[in-house]
Amino acid sequence: MTSVTITVWAPDATTADLLVGDDRLPMRPHGGHFTAALPPGTDYLISLDGGEGRPDPRSAWQPHGVHGPSRTFDPQAHAWHDSPWRGREILGAVMYEIHVGTFTPQGTLDAAVEKLPHLRELGVDVVELMPLAAFPGERGWGYDGVDLYAVHETYGGPAALQRFVDAAHRFGLAVCLDVVYNHLGPAGNYLAQFGPYFTDRHQTPWGDGPNFDGPDSRPVRDFVVDNAIWWLRDFHVDGLRLDAVHAIADDSPVHILAELSDRVAALQARLGRRLFLVAESDLNDPTMVLPTAAGGRGMDAQWADDVHHALHAFLTGETFGYYVDFGSPDVLAHALTRVFVHDGTWSTFRGTPWGRAVPADLDRRRFVTFTQNHDQVGNRALGDRPDQTLPPGLVAAGAAILLLSPFTPMLFQGQEWGTRTPFQYFTDHDPELGVLIAEGRRAEFAEHGWEVLYGGPVDVPNPQDRETFERSRLRWEELDDAEHGLMLHWYRDLLALRRAEFGDGAAHQHVEVGYGDGWFRMVRGRLSVVLSTGAVPREVEEPGDSALVLAFGGVTVTPDGMVNLGSHSVAVLRRPPA
Repeated sequence: MTSVTITVWAPDATTADLLVGDDRLPMRPHGGHFTAALPPGTDYLISLDGGEGRPDPRSAWQPHGVHGPSRTFDPQAHAWHDSPWRGREILGAVMYEIHVGTFTPQGTLDAAVEKLPHLRELGVDVVELMPLAAFPGERGWGYDGVDLYAVHETYGGPAALQRFVDAAHRFGLAVCLDVVYNHLGPAGNYLAQFGPYFTDRHQTPWGDGPNFDGPDSRPVRDFVVDNAIWWLRDFHVDGLRLDAVHAIADDSPVHILAELSDRVAALQARLGRRLFLVAESDLNDPTMVLPTAAGGRGMDAQWADDVHHALHAFLTGETFGYYVDFGSPDVLAHALTRVFVHDGTWSTFRGTPWGRAVPADLDRRRFVTFTQNHDQVGNRALGDRPDQTLPPGLVAAGAAILLLSPFTPMLFQGQEWGTRTPFQYFTDHDPELGVLIAEGRRAEFAEHGWEVLYGGPVDVPNPQDRETFERSRLRWEELDDAEHGLMLHWYRDLLALRRAEFGDGAAHQHVEVGYGDGWFRMVRGRLSVVLSTGAVPREVEEPGDSALVLAFGGVTVTPDGMVNLGSHSVAVLRRPPA
């Protein structure tokens, strides 16, 4: 029978044992590490110097929860069917973010496989999975994971992820996995009991930062880089989305992100399959996507929150909290043409100058943009989506700007049919910690001025309440409703037009914008997106012989190029050749 090798780093321990049932099996020491082998499917704990047994820091499977025994898993046991798959280019791809637990009624990876045909028909290229690393309880967003190598048991465990990736590749879809390397969750985090994984030299919002640059940091760096390789090589995942990399402190000569990038590039060459890394960064610094050879971090792409903020605030009129510097048409124009609104300018929300300018020749596809994602919906006080308050025409207008822009667009589960299902923050911690989480969230939102938006005091949903989770489940039955069906067709048509007009998006990287009283226009290539933002009809002049391609709401076009926009409507036109 094939055995699974277990390796643990514990530099301060003299002995290490595997606890298997009532047996204590010694591990072999070598250079601060200890190794042993067990058959696949064996439950075990690791004991250092005769102490209490703890889960394996590199556990691939935690069927009994984050405090229980680990179970050995052989990733080579899966019979893959994706040998022809060579990956998919991330630049210009259409991404789609899902939370496995709320994406389907069953909340599992196997159930999510059944929805892959819907995503392919929609026009999606890449499915992005919110974090799967094992976390406390059954339900949560996943950003408090503590076993980075394990797949949350409620979602189906590690074998289910392999089945999901295999199926996605059969449908021509790449898979991007959200991973968190800036912190671990507060419950079930036993890493510090094994070695100096964290350091008080760097502080994060979650406590001591990972030890990427101090004494004994090499094994810590290996822990993270090996984790990335684990998903890409052994689970055939195509790319990783790195959470909140601005919270990673590393003063090493080679930043951990640059090292990770170089290692992934080497793996890509070895496998002959396209791999990619996408960073979530709040720094507004294009260095993130520059090659490591040029002093960059080597990420293939990064999230661009400023584009979201500019478009969201323009459509909704929300200008409080971190939207304070957004909302005007000139700010939206700046975001669409120059990516970062804060590109060295003053950030009122942060109280300091922020960001750096994006070079004019830097590929705009290196910036992932969105009108919804788990943060921008779930971190609202009530987890409400724009569709709950905006007229459908403005939702459609935002989709047209997003999907026909030169960026790499991402959708959030259900937005393609205009779902009004909220996505709220939910957890399943033990009662004592759960109370602290709920109180902290209420206190946080009390400072953000949400009562201005909601017209009075806001009763923030209790993350620990199971109903908060249940309210966040997608309602696929909405697709039977005519209004939702109309929005779904709009998204499908936009994505088909994007693919037909721009292909991989390498051409027509830059856009022209214009705006006036109650209207806004974005021109890319020969396509012109014109929208009416108010309840009063507007007339906007386009070049003569411009042809109407798509419209949402009351729109007519005269032969001389006058576009008559009804209230809250949007038109996509093809201009005549220059």
